[in-house]
Amino acid sequence: MTRISIFTFVCFIFFTGAHAQEPLTPYVNPLIGSAGHGHVFVGANVPFGAAQLGPVNIFEGWDWCSGYNYSSNTIIGFAHTHLSGTGIGDLNDIVIMPGTGAPVLAKGTKENPNEGYLSTFSHANEIARPGYYKVLLDKYNIQAELTTTARVGFHQYTFKKPYEKPHVLVDLIEGIGWDAPVEAYIRQVDDKTLVGYRFSKGWSSDQRQYFAIKLSHPVASVALYDSAVAAGNKPETKGKRIQAVLSFRDIPGEVLKIKVGLSPVSFENALQNIESELPGWDFTATAKAADTQWNNELSKVRIKGPEETKKVFYTALYHTMIAPSLFNDVNGDYRGTDKKVYTKAPFTNYTTFSLWDTYRAYHPLYTLVHGDRVPDIINTFLAIYQQQGKLPVWHLMGSETNTMLGYHAVPVIVDAYLKGYRGFDVNLAYEAVKQSAMQKTEGINYVQKLRYIPADSMVESVAKGLEYAIDDACIARMAKALGKKEDYEYFSKRAKLYTQYFDPKTRFMRGKLSNGQWRTPFDPIASKHREDDYAEGNAWQYTWLVSHDAPGLIKLFGSREAFLSKLDSLFTIASDLGHGSSPDISGLIGQYAHGNEPGHHTTYLYAYAGVPYKTAPLIRKITSTFYTSKPDGLCGNEDVGQMSAWYILSALGFYSVNPADGQYVFGSPLVDHAIIQTSGKPFTLDVVGNSAENIYIQKMELNGKAYTKSFIRHTDLTAGGTLKIYMGKTPSKWGTNKNDIPQ
Repeated sequence: MTRISIFTFVCFIFFTGAHAQEPLTPYVNPLIGSAGHGHVFVGANVPFGAAQLGPVNIFEGWDWCSGYNYSSNTIIGFAHTHLSGTGIGDLNDIVIMPGTGAPVLAKGTKENPNEGYLSTFSHANEIARPGYYKVLLDKYNIQAELTTTARVGFHQYTFKKPYEKPHVLVDLIEGIGWDAPVEAYIRQVDDKTLVGYRFSKGWSSDQRQYFAIKLSHPVASVALYDSAVAAGNKPETKGKRIQAVLSFRDIPGEVLKIKVGLSPVSFENALQNIESELPGWDFTATAKAADTQWNNELSKVRIKGPEETKKVFYTALYHTMIAPSLFNDVNGDYRGTDKKVYTKAPFTNYTTFSLWDTYRAYHPLYTLVHGDRVPDIINTFLAIYQQQGKLPVWHLMGSETNTMLGYHAVPVIVDAYLKGYRGFDVNLAYEAVKQSAMQKTEGINYVQKLRYIPADSMVESVAKGLEYAIDDACIARMAKALGKKEDYEYFSKRAKLYTQYFDPKTRFMRGKLSNGQWRTPFDPIASKHREDDYAEGNAWQYTWLVSHDAPGLIKLFGSREAFLSKLDSLFTIASDLGHGSSPDISGLIGQYAHGNEPGHHTTYLYAYAGVPYKTAPLIRKITSTFYTSKPDGLCGNEDVGQMSAWYILSALGFYSVNPADGQYVFGSPLVDHAIIQTSGKPFTLDVVGNSAENIYIQKMELNGKAYTKSFIRHTDLTAGGTLKIYMGKTPSKWGTNKNDIPQ
């Protein structure tokens, strides 16, 4: 090849973009986890976006908490807010449904779809990918396409000829599950603009969603209804069950585009959000921009490995960025928990915090790859603390749901602080975490006296006591770092209260009565949802919930051998939970329940007993059995990203057992290679000899030097460098020496 031809070839490679990195969005399938109990959001959004625009099925029960389940073939419209992976249904604001023929206000039923405006659809005519959703509405022969910006939902409807009486229904009644409208308002501003709001009450007790609608074509007429009664010839109406029918004489080019801006503050702000984020009408360019945003975020972790692993991995990474979602406007305005409007806030405000789930791995993952968002998450927590008098428990759309137990904003704040994150008021943060532990509710008053929570004083006493101990250990760590000696000593004692629930005779964590006696009768397998001493679990599962002090837990068993014998039994004992158990207890291997978060660290406890190799076959079994690329590819609720965060960390080969000690315990990596764009410097992971048979770590090298520890510190990862892991078919002595065991 001549010099000229070489130069030409190099230029061709450069200018055609052949040098660019592989796009990652093709590996994401948003339908994974949409069947069974996964409850994931299906639709279009951008990372952390407020607008989550997707299809809504007829609600058929618990497995429709996100509004969509793969088993359905009905669509009643496209809503702009959704939850992803929760165990309670809510949101589903501002439903839009295009149609033809005479408008119908009733949605119809699954059994009699022709009685209403709902349409059937086929998965064969459905496409879902990051930032884009497409489906054919069978009833109307309308092709629906959706994309979004951060705060604007963008609809594109293609009306296929022949059609008559094209129209769009705007429904402010529909909500998912527990959600119901309290007050709604809509007003026609001109022939292409409508504004309004939908106030509702559900899981979130006081939701206020403002909106603005912009149309690409002028309407011929707008008919407004309250409880199916026409509002007359008025341009606006207010009520509880509001609907609007937007009728068109024709659809030029057969394509109608609709932009819907959202705001927690006002419809004026919703209009501003549209003008700022989506001033034009180029649907294709908007969808491409959404894809680019997803690629940028997914590129924070680039892996090599089997195709199935890449599909599951990048879909999991995608699922960790559905929430937290923006809860402010482009001008910084947001509505606080106290329902006051805070203008031009100096931080990005977020919502949707499933902290009982996400403190375990999801937030540690954020400190690793989403460091740019961590300070604003903490600032959001602190604003909530100032507005409602306590840190968030399970916060949604400006309301405290008080769902689940513990004060798990604490480990999130402490972990961030100890890892060096700032950009928030540290003194206020410590005040907030300490106040969480000094409340007088849910048995915390017993803990303050260094007592166990009596099982005859409230339900879920063991679960609460164990979760509080984890949070208190975090407070002790922060107190020590801040030089608060008395607080450190006090909260360190509280962190040890888990020992008071351990029965040395049965070797289970058990409910203890006020008189000091263990509650009887006792069945370690039985689980009665919200009726016993555990929360969505049983004694077999909760006995291991001492993630902050695994060495102390081992001592309770009397010997390392006794601990290991019991832990081995967890994965082999019969899996029957008995009648009345929570559907959240899913993904069973013996009595280990991967579908519920309190057990997510359990497989990694072997490292603390000096036998890290025992974790490997369990990790491989869990990941191959409970994480697949099929619609039912999750064994339980996604829980706003925690299920996926577990997979991401585990696939990389390590997991955050203790949520605030800055250590990740090794297991069995699934990837062959990874480059992690950490919050510090890029970190490279090379896995040599990895395969379905070679599941055991044989040795490691960190930056060319032998690395024998069965854990790695956050500071090692963020410092950058390369970790080489050598895999083999049989267990090795790696990580078994006393000095190599995590503490």
